[in-house]
Amino acid sequence: MTAGKIAVVMSGFPRVSETFALGELNALKRRGKLAAIFAAKSGDGQTTQPAFEGLSPYVEYLPDLSIDLQSDFLVEKLRSQKISGIHGYFAHRPAEIAQTAAARLGLKFGFSTHAKDARKISSFELGKRAKGAACVIACNRDVAEALSGYRIHCLPHGVDAEAFSPVPETTEEQLKILAVGRLVEKKGFDVLIRAASRLRFPFHIRIVGDGPERNSLANLAHELGLGGKITFAATQTHNDLPSEYGNSNVVVVPSVVDRSGDRDGLPNVVLEAMASARAIVATNAGAIETAVFNEKNGLVVEQNDPEALAAAMLRLSSSVSLRRSFGDAARETVLRKFELTKCSDRFCDVLEEAYA
Repeated sequence: MTAGKIAVVMSGFPRVSETFALGELNALKRRGKLAAIFAAKSGDGQTTQPAFEGLSPYVEYLPDLSIDLQSDFLVEKLRSQKISGIHGYFAHRPAEIAQTAAARLGLKFGFSTHAKDARKISSFELGKRAKGAACVIACNRDVAEALSGYRIHCLPHGVDAEAFSPVPETTEEQLKILAVGRLVEKKGFDVLIRAASRLRFPFHIRIVGDGPERNSLANLAHELGLGGKITFAATQTHNDLPSEYGNSNVVVVPSVVDRSGDRDGLPNVVLEAMASARAIVATNAGAIETAVFNEKNGLVVEQNDPEALAAAMLRLSSSVSLRRSFGDAARETVLRKFELTKCSDRFCDVLEEAYA
């Protein structure tokens, strides 16, 4: 390893839902700045994304011990290496490990924060950590608000606009509605199912993802008489997802703030659907409105409102031209603000300057 390289501490790695991390880590690798990736625990055990393959030689797993002992392990691994900084990729455990190890090695540290990770520690501890960091990166406006008063870089994640490219939608009698995400409360799929029970036009909903709420959601669909109108499909990688968007007419992102206060930042599905030039119906939860602008490149409704969600889907069902107009505008927004290479380059630029 040469001087100027950066060690990155992850949480569970790899995780199929954290494609944003792969884009940024691969960008550091391409620049020759990635020293190593240390994961605090193993990933989710699902099929890995194709973008992980080139990173696997860089990955080492920290022993399943306390934060202090994991930091000791990291210190021993890096003591003889010429690196300029340690970056925690999440604000909670990875940032604490990075901070502790960096202090012992006399190196700079910094961290990124994304959504739930910023709420896993107290606001006092988060502020204290930010004050001592060489750089703090927030990936969306919602999480950036938790760090107001501190110098941060608000850098959105990007999407591969070549992998997720427009495919003309097929117009059939039945509107094909797609939803993608983990089957957990904050994704709001129960709201989508309740909204679907209000629809009186031909439709089919395909929900791609898995998670602890799968059975309860399937039961809800059955109770509402929607068993034949909703398909639950398994989690898919980036090799498979483009065809899911291509086979849809409308993508619905019904995110909510859950009972614990957890919520999405800017979900992957939003940018993937936009890059695929699909019309989106989304809620105003988290940071979704930093990408989806109501009546301009999609429709935004209040979260937890099945009636409003149903009305938006009804509106798009009756107008191919409106769907096409929103889809084209969404694709243009991605190319202008969220293209993967541009976003990843900004991430690398900030890290290189901070750890110089």
